[in-house]
Amino acid sequence: MSKARAGGGRRPQGARRGGAGAGGRNPVGGAADDELDEFDEGERDSLIDVPGGVRLQKVLAAAGLGSRRHCEELIAEGRVEVDGEIVRRYGARVDPDHQVIRVDGLRIPSRQDLVYLALNKPAGVVTTMSDDRGRRTVSDLLGDREERLYHVGRLDYETEGLMLFTNDGDLAHRLTHPRYGVPKTYLADVPGPVERDLGRRLLAGIELDDGMASADKFRVVERAGSRALVEITLHEGRKHIVRRLLAAAGYPVTRLVRTQVGPVSLGNLRPGASRALTTAEIGKLYAAVDL
Repeated sequence: MSKARAGGGRRPQGARRGGAGAGGRNPVGGAADDELDEFDEGERDSLIDVPGGVRLQKVLAAAGLGSRRHCEELIAEGRVEVDGEIVRRYGARVDPDHQVIRVDGLRIPSRQDLVYLALNKPAGVVTTMSDDRGRRTVSDLLGDREERLYHVGRLDYETEGLMLFTNDGDLAHRLTHPRYGVPKTYLADVPGPVERDLGRRLLAGIELDDGMASADKFRVVERAGSRALVEITLHEGRKHIVRRLLAAAGYPVTRLVRTQVGPVSLGNLRPGASRALTTAEIGKLYAAVDL
């Protein structure tokens, strides 16, 4: 997401602060919430303020877009939409739980009760929140949390890498639904040397016991004697699909790591650790599934 220019950011012509004045502050350090904003008719949009709603710049700041002053600059530059309409009023009151707010075309996570996490799952961890056999689970890695989290897709017991968790049920459902075809990228250790036509065969499709399967992208990352490291991207989520596809092509996988889900990358997140997704990552996930 591009950043607004640094500095003071001009208010739209005709705008002025009222109420508490320039020095007014609320308990969390922002502009006083009872300030009034007045605009010339040419600066006013048709968005109807929500009675008892939250000021737009406060919602943006709470979503991680920056300070309230920076969020006011975003509004002044016409980069903020509420329910599809560009809003230029700092004092516009919105309902962050029900209205869709976008910045630079990307939806922001405006509900404060929603959680979006990335986890680097190690091998030997079960992709469940509990296990009656006493095995280590992803819940053990995430720790005690009040929210009921959904995992976005699964990784088998020995597969490592990126998993996403959220209590945003609509987003989680769409990310795993075949209709949206969200791509997932993996690194796989396979026997070498790798034949030159392997990529062509994988992209063309290979018949498995439950139907055809194919890769969206494929490349050889590293060749090391009798072993090779390959990267494969596909958008479907059948069980063990990467291992089965490569095995059917004659290259059984000895180690598998998922490195990317849609726009979210594993990066340098250490095994067993988790992190909150950025506002930009969440916005790109929304966009990937037409939300």
